[in-house]
Amino acid sequence: MPELPEVETIGRALKSYLTGRSIRKVELFAEKLREPLDSLKDPRMLGKKVLDVRRRGRYLIVDLEENLALLMHFGMSGVLKTVPLAQARAKHEHVIFDLGNGESLRFECPRRFSLLKLLDLPCAGAIPAELNKLGVEPLSDEFNAEYFCAAAQKRKLSVKEFLMLNEVVTGVGNIYATEALFKCRISPLRAACDVTAKEAQQLVAEVKAILLDSINSGGTTFSDYRQLDGSTGKYVLALDAYGRAGEPCRVCGTLLAAVKQGGRTTAYCPKCQK
Repeated sequence: MPELPEVETIGRALKSYLTGRSIRKVELFAEKLREPLDSLKDPRMLGKKVLDVRRRGRYLIVDLEENLALLMHFGMSGVLKTVPLAQARAKHEHVIFDLGNGESLRFECPRRFSLLKLLDLPCAGAIPAELNKLGVEPLSDEFNAEYFCAAAQKRKLSVKEFLMLNEVVTGVGNIYATEALFKCRISPLRAACDVTAKEAQQLVAEVKAILLDSINSGGTTFSDYRQLDGSTGKYVLALDAYGRAGEPCRVCGTLLAAVKQGGRTTAYCPKCQK
């Protein structure tokens, strides 16, 4: 599933590609993804210029004229592609946006867990009501040690699962929570409420640093994730723990262990991470 760096990478490229352009036609080849695609049949979208592309958590908001917006979430396998309009449609390309001049933007999603819908916003730049329950952005000043400790104070769940709660801090998924905890030598099995203020300060700093490093590398590609031009994310080369269960720890040589947490696999060093 694309996490914050991957969505940020796609959003930046999409902003450069789409701003100032308009959607001439929309073709649908599925009834629904996570939700029905009926909103994309709204004729008001056609001819409206794209004004901006913003990210909130793992969602993208494509702002159109007259306070319309396309809301996107890539689910497990969603991919946006820019290809010539005349190119034959691939099997799982469920939505094709005709952008004129023989170009198209295509939304592909084999598993159909993604989201794509047209919304009316109350005003320009507003955050859609659907996203009101999302927590703070991890790269913002609001995400700090004090906030972490206050939010974790009564949480008995593990620190790894806590970092992945979108209502607390949005966009830090399995990859980057695993890596940040490894960098801080904090066991993912510890209760969030047991993390000290000093550890929280280091952990928050590492989360921010890792997310920025990944954004600068174009994100992390293991299977489905692709950038807008089809290229892969290079941060996979920098991973110390995620996806390396059973391999030697790069710090002490102990074999990395694996445990299921919240339905996701966590790799960690049982010796280094306490």
